[in-house]
Amino acid sequence: MFSLLSTTKTVQFTLLGVLFFYVTGCGMANRATIPDEPVQNEPKEESQPSSPLIMDVSPSVEDVTDVRQQLQNAHQQWQGTPYRYGGENSNGIDCSAFTQRVFRDFFNTDLPRNTRSQLTEGAGVRRRSIQTGDLIFFKTGRKSLHVGISMGNGNFLHASQSSGVMVSNLGEQYWAVRYLGARRVL
Repeated sequence: MFSLLSTTKTVQFTLLGVLFFYVTGCGMANRATIPDEPVQNEPKEESQPSSPLIMDVSPSVEDVTDVRQQLQNAHQQWQGTPYRYGGENSNGIDCSAFTQRVFRDFFNTDLPRNTRSQLTEGAGVRRRSIQTGDLIFFKTGRKSLHVGISMGNGNFLHASQSSGVMVSNLGEQYWAVRYLGARRVL
């Protein structure tokens, strides 16, 4: 009887340990998947998904204000447009087509059509250095990515599958744990 109880406890602790390592490993982005991110001999950053370090350290207030105003204009123009995979217009648009259209129409900047290609554009930006206008990427599934545009103060504009074109915040738990990286193209 004692050996059966002992074996059961051992199995329970083993399963608990495996579960702990699985849960703590989920949602972590491999830094090597973010192209061209500067690698320096810096101490490793602590991961705190519930309170990301977001700063708007743009070169000048005028530049930030102009970019933010253009993004607000884009939001007004596209707000409520439903998400449609492969969509590219006001009848329905997906996240990468949305970022492509906003950058083309509001910033006269060409971006590739798909999220994976957009992930290679511009220069890598560390999470704590995200500026208004930076592209922000998320890993939303095993093979799926999502992209939005930073509006500053942790807010980003994107075409959401659930609500269409909208503004969300990096501090929201859903986005915080799925954050993959950021790119500066402006």
